[in-house]
Amino acid sequence: MPRGWKGRAVVAPLVLAFGAGLLVSGCSSASAIGSTGSGGGTIVAVGAENEYADVIQQVGGKYVQVSAVMSNPNTDPHTFEASPSTGRLINAARLVVQNGLGYDTFMNTIENAVPDSGRRVIVVQKLLGLPDRTPNPHLWYKPGTMAAVAIAVAADLAEIQPGHAAYFRVNAAQFTESLAAWDSALAAFKAKYPNTPVATTEPVADYMLEAAGADNLTPWAFQADVMNGTDPAAQDVAVERSLFTQHKVKVLLYNQQVTDSLTQSFISLAHANGIPVVGVYETMPVPGYRYQSWMLTEVQDLQKAVASQISTEHL
Repeated sequence: MPRGWKGRAVVAPLVLAFGAGLLVSGCSSASAIGSTGSGGGTIVAVGAENEYADVIQQVGGKYVQVSAVMSNPNTDPHTFEASPSTGRLINAARLVVQNGLGYDTFMNTIENAVPDSGRRVIVVQKLLGLPDRTPNPHLWYKPGTMAAVAIAVAADLAEIQPGHAAYFRVNAAQFTESLAAWDSALAAFKAKYPNTPVATTEPVADYMLEAAGADNLTPWAFQADVMNGTDPAAQDVAVERSLFTQHKVKVLLYNQQVTDSLTQSFISLAHANGIPVVGVYETMPVPGYRYQSWMLTEVQDLQKAVASQISTEHL
């Protein structure tokens, strides 16, 4: 099974254990609703990835209790294996935000195992109107995504607690406004360094690179193969090597959370040829970052690499 889907399907034991856990603990959707109704209290919410949990927290503020299923920047999100505690966490939530596009299908399995008509689920893929065939699932790097998520979160929280609707809407508006610094940095890079040739190991930051006007010379087939844990074709490997040995690119961006002997060889090759290297993340680095500062830092690191040949492999 390709790495991109490994771990997404490792949930059958979870479903059985989760169902038994409900009988033992007596946890149910009804008990959760009691503390999150329109009269007040704390709304329990979950983000499948911690970048989405961060947006929920910024919009919901003091009226939400937010947890993230995937939050460790030192692990590979593609090989995440859900546990019974993950199931209990999701079952207790009144609001869930997940990515879609096959990135976190374990969420669907858990949600379907314990249906709850009162649980609101925002699937970012559907929110953006993207078809299942969309090849790059890293939607949080796409400008505009999180503004749409914030608005949707505010709307759902307002449905859960109508008395605080204005509070949620104001927070969503402030969050959207705070993204202006990232948008400006992308526009400035695009204007100052148009069509900058770059190489990547995976399509983690491809949406951001596109918005920055960069020219990603790495073959898509190579990126997809590395993302999915399959061996790239020899011709694609040769093309990737030539980007460094022939100094065709200004910077290499690699998935800092997922490296193997192949990707490490390209990192070493880039260094050997004087090409700076920038690590990008699938999960928001914590502590020390909010979504906005994380995205802004990624662009700033890209600019430092292009303008000053400075590598930033770790945040």
